[in-house]
Amino acid sequence: MTDRAATGGRALAEVVAAALDGAARGGLAAGDVAVQLREKDLGGRALRGLAGALREVTRAAGASLFVNDRVDVALAVGADGVHLSGASLSPADARAVAPSLAIAVSAHAPGDLDGLAGLATFAVFGPIRDTPSKRAYGPPVGMGALRAAAARGVPLLAIGGLTAGDVPEIGRAGARGLACIRAVMGAADPAAAAASLGQALAAVPKM
Repeated sequence: MTDRAATGGRALAEVVAAALDGAARGGLAAGDVAVQLREKDLGGRALRGLAGALREVTRAAGASLFVNDRVDVALAVGADGVHLSGASLSPADARAVAPSLAIAVSAHAPGDLDGLAGLATFAVFGPIRDTPSKRAYGPPVGMGALRAAAARGVPLLAIGGLTAGDVPEIGRAGARGLACIRAVMGAADPAAAAASLGQALAAVPKM
């Protein structure tokens, strides 16, 4: 997930390109990697420009691109999907408007996933541990909630203060992968950070 405020002044597209290269070197197939453009303060025109730049980067790497909340921007740049928060369109409405897009959702409790099996392509679930970007959504939910959420039938990516060392545990809890922001966006070497995560994820067969 992107956060251009965490890059230390580096261009977001440059950081994302380095991270995608690192993920590939870490052993992840391009089809197993997605970038979510999550810049909630940007207006439509600025977001469209940034999304276009990331579409070029992700297309070159063979990775998917999801745009946070804005179905119109996702369609305009040829993104693969849209990520819906609680303030967005409902997944059913987004599917009706843009049937070509994959639908990702945010979830913070197992009950948030009720009725979404077969409708949401995947959900980003957490925060599992404490992390600054997720404090507004409440305290960490922990591994027990992740296990309960995984039983709801929607593929999950765990998020929230997680590192490569947490990958085996979130895999045992039922997650299909890991999402992160600062661990890569804020890393001095985004390629190395993504490679480390890629190695950990590639080592868990069921992920």
